[in-house]
Amino acid sequence: MELKVDNGEGIDSWQEVMLVYNAALRQIETKMQILNDEFQHVHQYNPIEHIKVRIKTPESIVKKLKRNGYESTIDNMVKYINDIAGIRIICSFTSDIYRIADMISEQRDIKVIAVKDYITYPKASGYKSYHMIVSVPVYLSDRIVDTKVEIQIRTVAMDFWASLEHKIHYKFEGDAPEHIKNELVECARMVSDLDARMLSLNEEILAISREREKE
Repeated sequence: MELKVDNGEGIDSWQEVMLVYNAALRQIETKMQILNDEFQHVHQYNPIEHIKVRIKTPESIVKKLKRNGYESTIDNMVKYINDIAGIRIICSFTSDIYRIADMISEQRDIKVIAVKDYITYPKASGYKSYHMIVSVPVYLSDRIVDTKVEIQIRTVAMDFWASLEHKIHYKFEGDAPEHIKNELVECARMVSDLDARMLSLNEEILAISREREKE
């Protein structure tokens, strides 16, 4: 029996749509763990420090639909919200970010829909991260549902800054005093400098190790 492929807009129950999004998250999380293990086997190095997954709450989904002018229906949620399912990949160095993004793009069963490179082009707030919207096939008993997942890739330092900025943003309901915004931007510059220095230090250590292996 050939399975029907759909984009999820025919799903008519909250329980089923959550099942599909959770399945999509598990698929990508497992795939990233396997790729990380393979990298360790081949290169004796793990680019991924840890992985976080989350599903948006019903309240957050409804709020986002209303903010964008859409009626609160399951079809609209599946069609217009790209980050219902989210996975955050935390790595050690900035070079790992693009390495991981390339590995994801090369997976045959993952379709990259959109990319936002906030590493090269940070937000005005100082926020840095690499965002990908991808589609992954979820195999149900009677059909395949192409399901969207947002992937965020960032360093440990970027994640620390983003976590605190997020808390401050909600503390002031998106309207923090100007001096706090300026301080956050300055902290983001410090984080960027730290990432650059740690990457340079790591490259120097690797170069020394290679030289010693030749001796």
